[in-house]
Amino acid sequence: MALGGGTFQTMNKTLPGTYINFVSAARASSALSDRGIAAVPLALDWGPDGEVFEVIPEDLIQNSRKVFGHDYGDDALLPLREIFCNARVLYTYKLGNATKAANEFATAKYGGTRGNDIRIVIAKNVDDPEKWDVTTLLDTAKIDTQTVSAAGDLQPNDFVDWKQGFELAATAGTPLTGGENGEITGENYQDFLNRIDAYSFHCLGCPTDDESTKELFVAYTKRMRDEVGKKFQLVGHKLGTVDFEGCISVENDVANEGALVGQAVVGDVKVGGDAYALVYWLTGAEAACAVNASCTNKVYDGEYAIQASYTQRELEDGIKAGKLMFHLVDGEPRILEDINTFTSFTASKNSDFSLNQVIRVLDQIANDVAVTFANMFLGKVQNDQSGRVSLWNEIVNLHDQLLQLRAIEDFNSKDIVVDAVENDKRAVVETESVKPVCAMEKLYMTVTVE
Repeated sequence: MALGGGTFQTMNKTLPGTYINFVSAARASSALSDRGIAAVPLALDWGPDGEVFEVIPEDLIQNSRKVFGHDYGDDALLPLREIFCNARVLYTYKLGNATKAANEFATAKYGGTRGNDIRIVIAKNVDDPEKWDVTTLLDTAKIDTQTVSAAGDLQPNDFVDWKQGFELAATAGTPLTGGENGEITGENYQDFLNRIDAYSFHCLGCPTDDESTKELFVAYTKRMRDEVGKKFQLVGHKLGTVDFEGCISVENDVANEGALVGQAVVGDVKVGGDAYALVYWLTGAEAACAVNASCTNKVYDGEYAIQASYTQRELEDGIKAGKLMFHLVDGEPRILEDINTFTSFTASKNSDFSLNQVIRVLDQIANDVAVTFANMFLGKVQNDQSGRVSLWNEIVNLHDQLLQLRAIEDFNSKDIVVDAVENDKRAVVETESVKPVCAMEKLYMTVTVE
């Protein structure tokens, strides 16, 4: 006799039998997101034009010539090496309106002056006189060699796209010419900010001393944090009186000459840079700093020469003004205090908000709760008591992880409240209290001598 069976959605079956649903017990599955993602536009002479692209350390170390047109140790890649002293992922954008180099045989894959260092060598194949060896050189390095019967048989390589309709003829090395980086304009920076909206990152770098561009980045950061809810911090050089917890202003200049501290030496050549160049290293360091850590007293381990000679009074005034400063400790530059530009303390928003470690904790909570809600609850879970308890469990789990990391303290699950909104059946409201932990920075010691 046939019996009913299977699963059920509602208890409306007709046939007698056993209907079984297998479900997992409700348990929190959310996890803290990893840090270490930076976003910085760069002045490059090779690479994709008009788009944001992702770079990881392996790209820089193993594929630097293919991706950026230079070997890893080349001075042109110094900003990238600075960022990857700490960062694990970089979203970057090539600044400038670049022009591609070209000759009668090929066009450079990307715009920029690096294309002018490409040469095409064409010679008869020694084994088959009916064929040609077509070689692409970058400086003196052989990038690609193809043996073909006709130009139409050539396949694009990592550095050039072949033109159509030319005849193969012997050449000892015809250079590509006309490649230009193009002028960097405010439109380039604006295009970068428009495109970076689609990406998640922890720190945004502003590598320029142009005042209007710095103002653009500050305004973008404030809008994204306060109006859009996208939590990250901006790192810029001498941002002025910003007074905002989302903006970090590094005070130190990079020195081209005469600095002894942090001076990089490549062979016998001292590597200098633009005054704002510390933005690269600090953006990577702040992005990668763990939610339970601080950059206070962190040693600068990059290649630039840093101007870091300050009096004690200058350092004190800098802290009060919300400036992040490097100072000298036994001859090496270290971050004095990991602070942002927020200085207008009030009873409702005290000096804790000037500490980047506190902001990292708060941003971690905001970003992870937002991701958890979007991925697990938005349009998927009913807004009833059971659904709200499930959301509460996930949020509590995130806080428990922070507690285990000692990023927060004195946490109790009762500190998290998830309620329905009386006049909107689709909405829930979550309130909480949290107590971030900060690393030790000051020691007050009393010694009694008897």
